[in-house]
Amino acid sequence: MQNLQKGKYYVTVRGGAALEKEFEDLQRKRGEIAENIRKAKAFGDLSENFEYHEAKREQGFMEGRISQLKIIVPNMAIVYPEQVTPDSVGFGSMVTVREDTGEDTGEEWEFTIVGPLEADPMEDRISYESPLGEALWGHKAGETVSANVPAGVVTYEIIALRVYNG
Repeated sequence: MQNLQKGKYYVTVRGGAALEKEFEDLQRKRGEIAENIRKAKAFGDLSENFEYHEAKREQGFMEGRISQLKIIVPNMAIVYPEQVTPDSVGFGSMVTVREDTGEDTGEEWEFTIVGPLEADPMEDRISYESPLGEALWGHKAGETVSANVPAGVVTYEIIALRVYNG
């Protein structure tokens, strides 16, 4: 599962389910937002009607996200755990690394390689399009790689690989 096609939105099983649910929820919410706009119009002068402007703003954000999801959802490629290659870093790999500073600090970091739609560094989900994701892609446990990140060049030793089951 190392070759990713252009024009596809690669997601984990969990990520695909979350995007589909968000799309369905937003489409259901359309009626609620329309009702909020109707109620706000009843308050009178629209130029100074906070409720009306807030409902319209919310509608705009929601419609923008629905438009995005109309493109994303049909073009999602869900990557199942059994499709992930366990011997080299790729989509769906859980990677354990140790920063190679020349001193053995022993601190290890484990994260999952995902697509940009699911990336969340605070949750240890790194995009394959990020500098670190690109640097690690295709490498094996025991190898050392360098990534050009905003803070400079960082070198990591890949300690272990396993398959993400989410």
